Amino acid sequence: MSAQPAESVQPAEPARPAQQQPKVSEREARRVAEAAREQDWRKPSFAKELFLGRFRLDLIHPHPMPPPDDARRGEEFLAKLRVFCEAKIDSAQIEREAKIPDEVINGLKELGALGMKIDTKYGGLGLTQVYYNKALALVGSANPSIGALLSAHQSIGVPQPLKLFGTQEQRDAFLPRLARSAISAFLLTEPDVGSDPARLATTAVPDGDSYVMDGVKLWTTNGVVADLLVVMARVPKSEGHKGGITAFVVEADAPGITVENRNAFMGLRGLENGVTRFHQVRVPAANRIGPEGAGLKIALTTLNTGRLSLPAMCVGAGKWCLKIAREWSSVREQWGKPVALHEAVGSKISFIAATTFALEAVLDLSSQMADEDRNDIRIEAALAKLYGSEMACLMADELVQIRGGRGYETAESLAARGERAVPAEQILRDLRINRIFEGSTEIMHLLIAREAVDAHLKVAGDIIDPEKPLSAKAKAGATAAGFYARWLPKLVTGPGQLPRSYAEFHPSDHPDLSTHLRYTERTARKLARSTFYAMSRWQGRMETKQGFLGRIVDIGAELFAMSAACVRAELLRTTSDHGREAYQLADAFCRQSRIRVEELFTRLWSNTDDLDNKVVKGVLSGTYTWLEEGIIDPSGEGPWIAEATPGPSQKENVHRPIR
Repeated sequence: MSAQPAESVQPAEPARPAQQQPKVSEREARRVAEAAREQDWRKPSFAKELFLGRFRLDLIHPHPMPPPDDARRGEEFLAKLRVFCEAKIDSAQIEREAKIPDEVINGLKELGALGMKIDTKYGGLGLTQVYYNKALALVGSANPSIGALLSAHQSIGVPQPLKLFGTQEQRDAFLPRLARSAISAFLLTEPDVGSDPARLATTAVPDGDSYVMDGVKLWTTNGVVADLLVVMARVPKSEGHKGGITAFVVEADAPGITVENRNAFMGLRGLENGVTRFHQVRVPAANRIGPEGAGLKIALTTLNTGRLSLPAMCVGAGKWCLKIAREWSSVREQWGKPVALHEAVGSKISFIAATTFALEAVLDLSSQMADEDRNDIRIEAALAKLYGSEMACLMADELVQIRGGRGYETAESLAARGERAVPAEQILRDLRINRIFEGSTEIMHLLIAREAVDAHLKVAGDIIDPEKPLSAKAKAGATAAGFYARWLPKLVTGPGQLPRSYAEFHPSDHPDLSTHLRYTERTARKLARSTFYAMSRWQGRMETKQGFLGRIVDIGAELFAMSAACVRAELLRTTSDHGREAYQLADAFCRQSRIRVEELFTRLWSNTDDLDNKVVKGVLSGTYTWLEEGIIDPSGEGPWIAEATPGPSQKENVHRPIR
């Protein structure tokens, strides 16, 4: 369907007034973020306990399992989806044309793929989180852009917020459409607002029984083809209106909405991602999700499980990398033997195999815990996203290295000269965005670190808060003294020091995984001691030590992955024919992981963080501009951040709903 001009396109106007960007201090921005996070822990959390030095294996072992009926329905859909992917998806065509064919998307609609997570009473498939993720891994391996489309639609798009926070009337009105035909998108980011939502500039002004929305949203995945949008906008505080960042369901073809650009990226070339402008868009008050001011809380809660979609596709990528590495390395010979048998290459293959096993273990464990809803998995899901996106990029990079020049060559070029069209360079490009999507690695480090130290801040936060009066600090001091008097002694000894602990993970004729679980228990206590020492040392400055916090989180991620790998290996030993092999992979992963953990512990206290800060200040002040001499900058002209002043669009509407 060709793009039609937007009704809002008008002749050029006088210059628009300056953008009314909210001015907020760093402390105010932190207050907004803090108010949006879930404050309480009503359910146990394995990862939260891990960061506190308490290795609660009982929360994840025995490994939870899906009910038989859920597994049967999930497997039946996966079988249908596999047939569709093999017959209808031409990944090379999508890469070449930078577009998913409409007939592919319509075929997915007919298959019910838009409603995988939507309850059957609304016309969806009602798949569990486990099988939804397996479906994303499958379709994402066929083409990552399709996986991203389906994920953005139902992991963070309109269905999930409505499921968690919508009214019954909203669910009845929108979920049947979303299950069958309507594609949705999530609109939060703006040209000058990324992970700092306190500066959100899009507004929704109350007007009778509706709101009038104005603003510009950037990187709207699915926005080019979407039928329904979930939009975050700031409601001004006024009489009868609490105000604040608020979530709305918006019809994508409403008057005043213009998709001004379809963005292009280094990877995911079929992604329908754009820039969307709202000018005097009238949104019924009935379309508001939750109360005014609850938008960020809704967004963050949605992401608690929504983030699991990214590691799902990372698992699929890891499996594909392993398949190609195995097939290629067994036929490519150097110096008289297959390259796989050369240690330099073999270590890369071992890393890919062991890491893929661990990533799938983390994903399935987190997903099953989400389905059972017995545990709070906000940290587990965030760790899965962080760890999966980082490790998948490393695996893809290693695959390119194993393939050598052929890894750097495009699949189309390989085919043109008569070789198998292996898109190794494409998977590297496609995976790179996952370190940025739905919270960059740097933001994930801070988010997880905040949750990891929550128990400490609850008892001692007032002590280090400069705005608290002395009376509050004194009260907090008494509370903290009691907490630490009970907690610190427990970090001295534990089951990890007893040679027969976790003996069930050392069956005869299998590698010994109990030693890795003992290591995990001891290291969790060491991690908690390191965190406590850092808080005592830096106190209120702790939040500025982002390098330290990132390493703390990375250690926790490795410990979580080791735990999940061991638990999965034991599950497979008792339920499948691959128990011995699973134990071998878990053992290899844990040994590799332990080396990374020890390096991270060393870097907690032996690093260049302070020197790096001095160099950065020098770079920003122009001290080293002489180092930039002798080059040509091929960048084009234009502002670093595009103008996004509210007003009518001056561009053609490239919105392209798929029918």
